[in-house]
Amino acid sequence: MKDYASRPKMAILREQGVNGELEMAAAFQKAGFESIDVHMTDILEGRVSLKDFNGLVACGGFSYGDVLGAGEGWAKSILFNPKARAEFEAYFNRKDTFTLGVCNGCQMVSNLKDLIPGAAHWPRFVQNLSERFEARFCTLKVEDTPAVLLKGMAGSVLPIAVAHGEGRAEFASRKAAEACLKTGLVALRYVDGKHEYTERYPLNPNGSPFGINGLCSEDGRALVMMPHPERVFRTCQYSWHPADWGEDGPWMQLFRNGRIFVG
Repeated sequence: MKDYASRPKMAILREQGVNGELEMAAAFQKAGFESIDVHMTDILEGRVSLKDFNGLVACGGFSYGDVLGAGEGWAKSILFNPKARAEFEAYFNRKDTFTLGVCNGCQMVSNLKDLIPGAAHWPRFVQNLSERFEARFCTLKVEDTPAVLLKGMAGSVLPIAVAHGEGRAEFASRKAAEACLKTGLVALRYVDGKHEYTERYPLNPNGSPFGINGLCSEDGRALVMMPHPERVFRTCQYSWHPADWGEDGPWMQLFRNGRIFVG
């Protein structure tokens, strides 16, 4: 692993039931961060402050898994706790920080959109149309957006792991989903074998309109996505890959972009 002269602190945020923190920590550590395990109780009880971090990722898993809209339960532990709410709001408003929410963490962070500048267009993420937990490899396209974690990746069509029961982007109406697309802030969309956007199951595993599965904030510092880039950042995690890929898969660029952003 490359030796960096300095390693900015990266908060690997988890709650009970989260199971993706180790892969996430490994990916950001390899990108040049000091990955630090932060449990929600550390923030709620004042042992850890987000002012010490440049990056924050809410990891995937099954937090509040017995509650419909599980990530919403996680979000409410922040929204209804004055100390935690102030911590997160101050963090989101600092211009030298970035935020990533993946899977259950995507659901959680999307419910904090009132605290995140430029995130009013984000949808809720609700039960898959299949009414089943979906775990599979899907293909998505990276759109041209201000998302700092996806810089230089626009136009890429990449395979990625998905594993969720509540990953469908829910808008007030289809017209509202179309309006969201027109903002230019929809960062990731499911595509088919012809690289065309799809709502067809299982290519689109949850039924999100227009294939929407990732969105960024207006300034690009916050990104929420349902699929798991941390599960495919190494070439050996793919069943097949081009011979010239080397050790790192293409999703490793997302984590390196975070390091570039903080300088």
